[in-house]
Amino acid sequence: MSDLSRIVKAYDVRGVVPDELDERTARALGAAFARFTGASSVVVARDMRESGVALSAAFAEGVNDAGVDVVDAGLGSTDLLYFAAGTLGLPGAMFTASHNPARYNGIKLCLAGARPVGQDTGLAQVRAEAEQFLDEGVPVVAERGSVTLQDLLPSYAEFVRALVPGLQGMRRLRVVVDAGNGMGGLTAPAVLEALPVDLVPLYFELDGTFPNHEANPIEAENLRDLQAKVLETGADLGLAFDGDADRCFVVDEKGGIVSPSVLTGLIAARELARVPGSIVIHSCITSRAVPEVIREQGGTPVATRVGHSFIKAEMAAHDAVFGGEHSGHFYFRDFWNADSGMLAALHTLAALGGQDGPLSALLAGYDRYVASGEINSTVADPRASVAEIRAVYADRPLDEMDGLTVDLEGGAWFNVRPSNTEPLLRLNVEAPDEATMVRVRDEVLALVRRPIG
Repeated sequence: MSDLSRIVKAYDVRGVVPDELDERTARALGAAFARFTGASSVVVARDMRESGVALSAAFAEGVNDAGVDVVDAGLGSTDLLYFAAGTLGLPGAMFTASHNPARYNGIKLCLAGARPVGQDTGLAQVRAEAEQFLDEGVPVVAERGSVTLQDLLPSYAEFVRALVPGLQGMRRLRVVVDAGNGMGGLTAPAVLEALPVDLVPLYFELDGTFPNHEANPIEAENLRDLQAKVLETGADLGLAFDGDADRCFVVDEKGGIVSPSVLTGLIAARELARVPGSIVIHSCITSRAVPEVIREQGGTPVATRVGHSFIKAEMAAHDAVFGGEHSGHFYFRDFWNADSGMLAALHTLAALGGQDGPLSALLAGYDRYVASGEINSTVADPRASVAEIRAVYADRPLDEMDGLTVDLEGGAWFNVRPSNTEPLLRLNVEAPDEATMVRVRDEVLALVRRPIG
Protein backbone atom coordinates (compact mmCIF):
# COMPACT_ATOMS: atom_id res chain seq x y z
CA MET A 1 0.00 0.00 0.00
CA SER A 2 1.36 3.38 -0.99
CA ASP A 3 1.81 5.89 1.83
CA LEU A 4 2.38 9.57 1.08
CA SER A 5 2.28 10.71 4.71
CA ARG A 6 5.99 11.61 4.65
CA ILE A 7 5.52 14.19 1.93
CA VAL A 8 1.92 15.38 2.29
CA LYS A 9 2.26 17.88 5.13
CA ALA A 10 -0.33 19.99 6.94
CA TYR A 11 -0.42 22.68 4.25
CA ASP A 12 1.45 21.38 1.21
CA VAL A 13 3.45 18.58 -0.39
CA ARG A 14 7.20 18.55 0.20
CA GLY A 15 9.92 15.93 -0.08
CA VAL A 16 13.32 14.87 -1.38
CA VAL A 17 13.51 14.29 -5.14
CA PRO A 18 13.37 11.56 -6.37
CA ASP A 19 13.48 9.46 -3.19
CA GLU A 20 10.19 10.78 -1.78
CA LEU A 21 8.69 12.83 -4.62
CA ASP A 22 9.06 11.64 -8.20
CA GLU A 23 7.24 12.01 -11.51
CA ARG A 24 4.98 9.02 -10.92
CA THR A 25 3.84 10.50 -7.61
CA ALA A 26 3.38 13.94 -9.16
CA ARG A 27 1.18 12.45 -11.89
CA ALA A 28 -0.99 10.67 -9.30
CA LEU A 29 -1.30 13.88 -7.27
CA GLY A 30 -2.25 15.81 -10.41
CA ALA A 31 -5.06 13.40 -11.28
CA ALA A 32 -6.31 13.38 -7.69
CA PHE A 33 -6.23 17.18 -7.41
CA ALA A 34 -8.09 17.63 -10.69
CA ARG A 35 -10.81 15.23 -9.59
CA PHE A 36 -11.03 16.89 -6.17
CA THR A 37 -11.53 20.37 -7.60
CA GLY A 38 -14.08 19.43 -10.27
CA ALA A 39 -12.72 22.32 -12.33
CA SER A 40 -12.43 22.42 -16.10
CA SER A 41 -8.87 23.81 -15.90
CA VAL A 42 -5.97 24.01 -13.42
CA VAL A 43 -3.18 26.60 -13.53
CA VAL A 44 0.38 25.40 -12.80
CA ALA A 45 3.62 27.29 -12.14
CA ARG A 46 7.08 26.32 -10.89
CA ASP A 47 10.14 27.85 -9.31
CA MET A 48 13.72 27.58 -10.59
CA ARG A 49 14.52 24.11 -9.20
CA GLU A 50 15.65 21.83 -12.01
CA SER A 51 13.39 19.01 -10.81
CA GLY A 52 10.37 21.27 -11.18
CA VAL A 53 10.36 20.93 -14.97
CA ALA A 54 9.70 17.18 -14.98
CA LEU A 55 7.55 17.18 -11.85
CA SER A 56 5.21 19.92 -13.06
CA ALA A 57 4.94 18.24 -16.46
CA ALA A 58 4.02 14.93 -14.79
CA PHE A 59 1.45 16.69 -12.59
CA ALA A 60 -0.05 18.32 -15.69
CA GLU A 61 -0.20 14.90 -17.33
CA GLY A 62 -2.18 13.60 -14.38
CA VAL A 63 -4.55 16.58 -14.57
CA ASN A 64 -5.02 15.89 -18.30
CA ASP A 65 -5.66 12.20 -17.53
CA ALA A 66 -8.70 13.34 -15.54
CA GLY A 67 -10.02 15.22 -18.58
CA VAL A 68 -9.01 18.62 -17.20
CA ASP A 69 -7.03 21.29 -19.07
CA VAL A 70 -3.86 22.92 -17.74
CA VAL A 71 -2.81 26.55 -18.01
CA ASP A 72 0.98 26.40 -17.72
CA ALA A 73 2.32 29.70 -16.37
CA GLY A 74 5.91 28.41 -16.49
CA LEU A 75 8.43 30.00 -14.14
CA GLY A 76 6.87 32.14 -11.44
CA SER A 77 6.75 33.07 -7.78
CA THR A 78 4.16 31.60 -5.45
CA ASP A 79 2.29 34.88 -5.32
CA LEU A 80 2.21 34.90 -9.14
CA LEU A 81 0.44 31.53 -8.91
CA TYR A 82 -2.02 33.02 -6.42
CA PHE A 83 -2.55 35.93 -8.84
CA ALA A 84 -3.30 33.42 -11.59
CA ALA A 85 -5.73 31.47 -9.42
CA GLY A 86 -7.45 34.72 -8.47
CA THR A 87 -7.70 36.44 -11.84
CA LEU A 88 -8.39 33.30 -13.89
CA GLY A 89 -10.76 31.84 -11.30
CA LEU A 90 -8.95 28.49 -11.40
CA PRO A 91 -7.45 26.10 -8.85
CA GLY A 92 -3.68 26.15 -8.92
CA ALA A 93 -0.54 24.19 -8.17
CA MET A 94 2.81 25.82 -7.44
CA PHE A 95 5.90 23.62 -7.64
CA THR A 96 8.33 24.85 -5.01
CA ALA A 97 10.05 23.82 -1.82
CA SER A 98 10.38 27.46 -0.80
CA HIS A 99 13.55 27.87 1.29
CA ASN A 100 14.35 24.15 1.57
CA PRO A 101 17.71 22.85 0.19
CA ALA A 102 18.11 22.02 -3.49
CA ARG A 103 17.35 18.30 -3.15
CA TYR A 104 13.76 19.11 -2.11
CA ASN A 105 10.73 20.06 -4.14
CA GLY A 106 7.05 20.33 -3.35
CA ILE A 107 3.60 21.50 -4.35
CA LYS A 108 1.47 24.28 -2.87
CA LEU A 109 -2.17 23.78 -3.86
CA CYS A 110 -5.02 26.27 -3.87
CA LEU A 111 -8.58 26.52 -5.12
CA ALA A 112 -9.99 29.22 -7.37
CA GLY A 113 -9.55 32.62 -5.78
CA ALA A 114 -6.29 31.41 -4.17
CA ARG A 115 -8.21 29.70 -1.34
CA PRO A 116 -5.76 27.42 0.51
CA VAL A 117 -5.90 23.64 0.41
CA GLY A 118 -4.70 22.03 3.64
CA GLN A 119 -5.31 18.78 5.45
CA ASP A 120 -8.76 19.89 6.62
CA THR A 121 -9.75 21.51 3.34
CA GLY A 122 -9.03 18.78 0.84
CA LEU A 123 -5.37 17.80 1.04
CA ALA A 124 -6.12 14.61 2.98
CA GLN A 125 -8.63 13.62 0.30
CA VAL A 126 -6.13 14.35 -2.48
CA ARG A 127 -3.50 12.28 -0.70
CA ALA A 128 -5.83 9.30 -0.22
CA GLU A 129 -6.86 9.23 -3.87
CA ALA A 130 -3.28 9.70 -5.07
CA GLU A 131 -2.23 6.72 -2.95
CA GLN A 132 -4.97 4.68 -4.59
CA PHE A 133 -3.78 5.74 -8.05
CA LEU A 134 -0.20 4.74 -7.19
CA ASP A 135 -1.42 1.26 -6.22
CA GLU A 136 -3.98 0.75 -8.98
CA GLY A 137 -2.84 3.08 -11.76
CA VAL A 138 -4.06 6.53 -12.78
CA PRO A 139 -7.42 6.26 -14.60
CA VAL A 140 -7.44 8.00 -17.97
CA VAL A 141 -10.66 9.45 -19.38
CA ALA A 142 -11.52 9.12 -23.07
CA GLU A 143 -11.05 12.84 -23.76
CA ARG A 144 -7.87 13.94 -22.03
CA GLY A 145 -7.26 17.57 -21.27
CA SER A 146 -4.73 19.81 -23.01
CA VAL A 147 -1.92 22.15 -21.91
CA THR A 148 -1.82 25.85 -22.86
CA LEU A 149 1.18 28.07 -22.13
CA GLN A 150 0.39 31.56 -20.76
CA ASP A 151 2.85 34.27 -19.72
CA LEU A 152 1.30 35.99 -16.70
CA LEU A 153 4.32 37.98 -15.50
CA PRO A 154 3.44 41.35 -17.15
CA SER A 155 -0.16 41.31 -15.88
CA TYR A 156 1.00 40.19 -12.41
CA ALA A 157 3.49 43.09 -12.25
CA GLU A 158 0.84 45.61 -13.29
CA PHE A 159 -1.68 44.20 -10.82
CA VAL A 160 0.53 44.33 -7.71
CA ARG A 161 1.73 47.85 -8.51
CA ALA A 162 -1.89 49.01 -8.78
CA LEU A 163 -2.67 47.73 -5.26
CA VAL A 164 -0.14 50.00 -3.51
CA PRO A 165 -0.88 53.73 -3.24
CA GLY A 166 1.94 56.23 -3.49
CA LEU A 167 4.32 54.35 -5.79
CA GLN A 168 4.23 56.71 -8.75
CA GLY A 169 4.66 59.88 -6.72
CA MET A 170 7.57 58.67 -4.60
CA ARG A 171 11.10 60.05 -4.77
CA ARG A 172 13.78 58.06 -6.55
CA LEU A 173 15.30 55.28 -4.44
CA ARG A 174 18.35 53.09 -4.76
CA VAL A 175 17.28 49.56 -3.85
CA VAL A 176 19.40 46.43 -3.49
CA VAL A 177 17.44 43.23 -4.07
CA ASP A 178 18.89 39.86 -3.04
CA ALA A 179 16.89 37.18 -4.84
CA GLY A 180 19.04 34.36 -3.47
CA ASN A 181 19.00 32.81 -6.98
CA GLY A 182 15.26 32.35 -6.46
CA MET A 183 12.16 33.63 -8.20
CA GLY A 184 12.61 37.20 -7.02
CA GLY A 185 15.25 37.37 -9.77
CA LEU A 186 12.41 37.04 -12.28
CA THR A 187 9.62 38.99 -10.61
CA ALA A 188 11.48 41.91 -8.97
CA PRO A 189 12.82 43.50 -12.19
CA ALA A 190 9.44 43.04 -13.90
CA VAL A 191 7.63 44.82 -11.06
CA LEU A 192 10.20 47.52 -10.29
CA GLU A 193 11.07 48.54 -13.85
CA ALA A 194 8.09 50.92 -14.02
CA LEU A 195 8.98 52.67 -10.75
CA PRO A 196 11.50 55.42 -9.84
CA VAL A 197 13.96 52.83 -8.57
CA ASP A 198 17.66 52.35 -9.26
CA LEU A 199 17.85 48.58 -8.88
CA VAL A 200 21.04 46.93 -7.64
CA PRO A 201 20.61 43.19 -8.34
CA LEU A 202 22.16 40.51 -6.16
CA TYR A 203 21.98 36.84 -7.18
CA PHE A 204 19.26 37.27 -9.80
CA GLU A 205 20.43 34.23 -11.79
CA LEU A 206 17.78 31.52 -11.41
CA ASP A 207 19.59 28.55 -9.90
CA GLY A 208 17.88 25.95 -7.75
CA THR A 209 21.21 24.75 -6.35
CA PHE A 210 21.50 28.08 -4.45
CA PRO A 211 25.24 28.57 -5.12
CA ASN A 212 25.60 31.76 -3.04
CA HIS A 213 23.50 31.20 0.07
CA GLU A 214 20.27 29.52 1.10
CA ALA A 215 17.19 31.38 -0.10
CA ASN A 216 15.93 31.67 3.47
CA PRO A 217 16.11 35.28 4.67
CA ILE A 218 14.73 34.52 8.12
CA GLU A 219 18.26 33.28 8.95
CA ALA A 220 20.50 36.29 9.59
CA GLU A 221 23.56 34.78 7.92
CA ASN A 222 21.69 34.72 4.61
CA LEU A 223 21.29 38.51 4.78
CA ARG A 224 24.98 39.36 5.20
CA ASP A 225 25.66 39.89 1.49
CA LEU A 226 22.61 42.15 1.23
CA GLN A 227 23.67 44.19 4.26
CA ALA A 228 27.17 44.62 2.82
CA LYS A 229 25.87 45.65 -0.61
CA VAL A 230 23.48 48.23 0.90
CA LEU A 231 26.38 49.84 2.75
CA GLU A 232 28.74 49.56 -0.23
CA THR A 233 26.33 51.24 -2.66
CA GLY A 234 24.80 53.76 -0.26
CA ALA A 235 21.38 52.29 -1.00
CA ASP A 236 18.20 53.50 0.64
CA LEU A 237 17.25 49.94 1.60
CA GLY A 238 17.67 46.28 0.74
CA LEU A 239 15.05 43.64 -0.01
CA ALA A 240 15.55 39.87 0.35
CA PHE A 241 13.17 37.22 -0.99
CA ASP A 242 13.03 33.52 -0.25
CA GLY A 243 13.16 30.88 -2.99
CA ASP A 244 9.59 31.21 -4.19
CA ALA A 245 9.45 34.94 -3.34
CA ASP A 246 6.37 34.76 -1.15
CA ARG A 247 8.34 36.15 1.82
CA CYS A 248 10.19 39.45 1.99
CA PHE A 249 12.74 40.73 4.49
CA VAL A 250 14.08 44.29 4.63
CA VAL A 251 17.44 45.84 5.51
CA ASP A 252 17.59 49.56 6.29
CA GLU A 253 20.14 52.09 5.00
CA LYS A 254 22.45 51.32 7.95
CA GLY A 255 22.47 47.60 7.14
CA GLY A 256 20.16 46.82 10.04
CA ILE A 257 17.72 43.93 9.67
CA VAL A 258 14.14 45.12 10.01
CA SER A 259 11.90 42.89 12.09
CA PRO A 260 8.89 41.50 10.19
CA SER A 261 6.79 42.71 13.14
CA VAL A 262 7.96 46.26 12.39
CA LEU A 263 6.96 45.81 8.74
CA THR A 264 3.61 44.44 9.88
CA GLY A 265 3.04 47.61 11.88
CA LEU A 266 4.06 49.86 8.98
CA ILE A 267 1.87 48.11 6.41
CA ALA A 268 -1.04 47.87 8.85
CA ALA A 269 -0.90 51.65 9.34
CA ARG A 270 -0.87 52.20 5.57
CA GLU A 271 -3.78 49.85 4.94
CA LEU A 272 -5.79 51.37 7.79
CA ALA A 273 -5.20 54.82 6.32
CA ARG A 274 -6.61 53.50 3.05
CA VAL A 275 -9.52 51.56 4.61
CA PRO A 276 -10.20 53.18 8.03
CA GLY A 277 -11.62 51.14 10.88
CA SER A 278 -10.67 47.76 9.40
CA ILE A 279 -9.61 44.57 11.14
CA VAL A 280 -5.97 43.49 10.91
CA ILE A 281 -4.83 39.94 11.64
CA HIS A 282 -1.52 39.15 13.31
CA SER A 283 0.04 35.92 14.53
CA CYS A 284 0.31 35.51 18.27
CA ILE A 285 4.13 35.79 18.28
CA THR A 286 4.33 39.14 16.51
CA SER A 287 5.53 42.04 18.63
CA ARG A 288 3.07 43.59 21.07
CA ALA A 289 3.79 46.80 19.15
CA VAL A 290 1.65 45.44 16.29
CA PRO A 291 -1.74 45.47 18.09
CA GLU A 292 -0.73 48.77 19.70
CA VAL A 293 -0.17 50.36 16.28
CA ILE A 294 -3.38 48.88 14.90
CA ARG A 295 -5.43 50.37 17.73
CA GLU A 296 -3.66 53.73 17.47
CA GLN A 297 -4.56 53.83 13.78
CA GLY A 298 -8.23 53.15 14.52
CA GLY A 299 -8.21 49.50 13.55
CA THR A 300 -9.08 46.31 15.41
CA PRO A 301 -6.32 43.72 15.96
CA VAL A 302 -7.19 40.02 15.91
CA ALA A 303 -4.55 37.46 16.95
CA THR A 304 -4.37 33.97 15.49
CA ARG A 305 -2.13 30.93 15.41
CA VAL A 306 1.07 30.83 13.37
CA GLY A 307 0.62 29.41 9.87
CA HIS A 308 -0.81 30.60 6.60
CA SER A 309 -3.94 28.43 6.77
CA PHE A 310 -4.93 30.01 10.10
CA ILE A 311 -4.11 33.54 8.93
CA LYS A 312 -6.04 33.13 5.68
CA ALA A 313 -9.04 31.63 7.49
CA GLU A 314 -9.14 34.53 9.94
CA MET A 315 -8.67 37.04 7.13
CA ALA A 316 -11.74 35.63 5.39
CA ALA A 317 -13.80 35.23 8.56
CA HIS A 318 -13.24 38.86 9.66
CA ASP A 319 -12.97 40.47 6.21
CA ALA A 320 -9.62 41.78 7.43
CA VAL A 321 -7.77 44.25 5.24
CA PHE A 322 -4.30 42.91 6.08
CA GLY A 323 -2.49 40.21 8.02
CA GLY A 324 1.13 39.80 9.11
CA GLU A 325 3.33 37.05 10.50
CA HIS A 326 6.69 37.31 12.22
CA SER A 327 8.05 34.81 9.67
CA GLY A 328 7.91 37.43 6.90
CA HIS A 329 4.57 36.44 5.36
CA PHE A 330 2.16 39.32 4.65
CA TYR A 331 -1.45 38.84 3.57
CA PHE A 332 -3.73 41.25 1.72
CA ARG A 333 -7.51 41.29 1.33
CA ASP A 334 -7.21 42.76 -2.16
CA PHE A 335 -4.90 39.87 -3.08
CA TRP A 336 -7.49 37.19 -2.30
CA ASN A 337 -6.30 37.07 1.35
CA ALA A 338 -3.10 35.48 0.06
CA ASP A 339 0.48 36.31 1.01
CA SER A 340 2.80 38.30 -1.22
CA GLY A 341 6.37 39.26 -0.47
CA MET A 342 6.29 41.62 -3.43
CA LEU A 343 3.33 43.59 -2.07
CA ALA A 344 5.13 43.97 1.26
CA ALA A 345 8.19 45.24 -0.58
CA LEU A 346 6.12 47.73 -2.58
CA HIS A 347 4.44 49.10 0.54
CA THR A 348 7.88 49.63 2.10
CA LEU A 349 9.12 51.45 -1.02
CA ALA A 350 6.02 53.66 -1.19
CA ALA A 351 6.25 54.56 2.50
CA LEU A 352 9.95 55.39 2.28
CA GLY A 353 9.66 57.24 -1.03
CA GLY A 354 6.72 59.31 0.16
CA GLN A 355 8.86 61.22 2.69
CA ASP A 356 12.40 62.54 2.90
CA GLY A 357 13.88 60.71 5.87
CA PRO A 358 15.81 57.42 5.94
CA LEU A 359 14.12 54.08 6.49
CA SER A 360 15.54 53.63 9.99
CA ALA A 361 13.89 56.89 11.12
CA LEU A 362 10.62 56.05 9.37
CA LEU A 363 10.40 52.70 11.17
CA ALA A 364 11.52 53.86 14.61
CA GLY A 365 7.95 54.41 15.81
CA TYR A 366 7.04 50.81 15.02
CA ASP A 367 10.09 49.29 16.73
CA ARG A 368 9.19 49.54 20.42
CA TYR A 369 10.47 46.39 22.13
CA VAL A 370 13.48 44.06 22.18
CA ALA A 371 12.90 40.57 20.78
CA SER A 372 14.95 37.40 20.97
CA GLY A 373 14.04 36.13 17.54
CA GLU A 374 12.88 32.54 17.24
CA ILE A 375 15.15 30.10 19.08
CA ASN A 376 14.78 26.40 18.24
CA SER A 377 15.76 23.68 20.71
CA THR A 378 15.77 19.96 20.01
CA VAL A 379 13.94 18.20 22.84
CA ALA A 380 12.86 14.60 23.37
CA ASP A 381 9.20 15.44 23.98
CA PRO A 382 8.22 19.02 23.06
CA ARG A 383 4.70 18.78 24.45
CA ALA A 384 5.91 17.43 27.78
CA SER A 385 8.39 20.30 27.96
CA VAL A 386 5.57 22.79 27.39
CA ALA A 387 3.58 21.15 30.19
CA GLU A 388 6.49 21.54 32.62
CA ILE A 389 6.96 25.20 31.66
CA ARG A 390 3.24 25.77 32.15
CA ALA A 391 3.50 24.37 35.67
CA VAL A 392 6.42 26.67 36.53
CA TYR A 393 4.49 29.77 35.41
CA ALA A 394 1.03 28.66 36.57
CA ASP A 395 0.58 31.85 38.59
CA ARG A 396 1.12 34.10 35.57
CA PRO A 397 -1.43 35.02 32.85
CA LEU A 398 -1.32 32.17 30.30
CA ASP A 399 -2.64 31.83 26.77
CA GLU A 400 -2.69 28.58 24.80
CA MET A 401 -3.87 29.75 21.38
CA ASP A 402 -0.62 28.44 19.87
CA GLY A 403 1.68 26.60 22.22
CA LEU A 404 2.02 28.53 25.48
CA THR A 405 2.26 32.31 25.86
CA VAL A 406 3.17 33.67 29.29
CA ASP A 407 2.85 37.34 30.32
CA LEU A 408 5.45 38.45 32.85
CA GLU A 409 5.78 41.52 35.03
CA GLY A 410 7.09 44.69 33.45
CA GLY A 411 5.70 44.05 29.96
CA ALA A 412 7.84 41.03 29.05
CA TRP A 413 6.33 37.88 27.56
CA PHE A 414 7.40 34.64 25.92
CA ASN A 415 5.87 31.95 23.75
CA VAL A 416 6.94 28.32 23.43
CA ARG A 417 5.35 26.12 20.81
CA PRO A 418 6.20 22.70 19.40
CA SER A 419 7.09 22.29 15.75
CA ASN A 420 4.46 20.45 13.70
CA THR A 421 7.08 18.39 11.85
CA GLU A 422 10.24 18.11 13.97
CA PRO A 423 11.18 17.38 17.62
CA LEU A 424 11.74 21.07 18.21
CA LEU A 425 10.46 23.58 20.69
CA ARG A 426 10.37 27.15 19.38
CA LEU A 427 10.91 30.04 21.83
CA ASN A 428 10.13 33.72 21.24
CA VAL A 429 10.76 36.35 23.93
CA GLU A 430 9.98 40.07 23.95
CA ALA A 431 10.65 42.70 26.59
CA PRO A 432 10.87 46.49 26.96
CA ASP A 433 14.68 46.40 27.18
CA GLU A 434 17.65 44.22 26.28
CA ALA A 435 18.56 43.22 29.84
CA THR A 436 15.05 41.97 30.62
CA MET A 437 14.81 40.10 27.32
CA VAL A 438 18.14 38.34 27.96
CA ARG A 439 17.16 37.40 31.51
CA VAL A 440 13.80 35.95 30.47
CA ARG A 441 15.32 34.21 27.43
CA ASP A 442 17.99 32.47 29.49
CA GLU A 443 15.54 31.57 32.25
CA VAL A 444 13.11 29.90 29.84
CA LEU A 445 15.84 28.24 27.77
CA ALA A 446 17.13 26.60 30.93
CA LEU A 447 13.68 25.08 31.43
CA VAL A 448 13.35 24.08 27.78
CA ARG A 449 16.66 22.27 27.71
CA ARG A 450 16.65 20.55 31.08
CA PRO A 451 15.74 16.85 31.25
CA ILE A 452 12.03 16.18 31.70
CA GLY A 453 10.81 14.71 34.96
